[in-house]
Amino acid sequence: MKKSYYTAIGFLLFLLGSTSLILSITGVQLTILVWMDAFGGLLGFVLRILMIVTGIVIAALSTTDWQEEK
Repeated sequence: MKKSYYTAIGFLLFLLGSTSLILSITGVQLTILVWMDAFGGLLGFVLRILMIVTGIVIAALSTTDWQEEK
């Protein structure tokens, strides 16, 4: 895959996770992420945080120029 695809996937994970986290504080849920709260509130929160962190890591790693690092 190209770097731009990985960057887009990382950004989407970050965006969905942060939006879902903000909305869950107000009591609203995104329809596609309702399954996260089926396991309990704490696990749903941890999964949202994990989505945010994973998105940041994927975006950061995909934009790193590994040839220049050597």
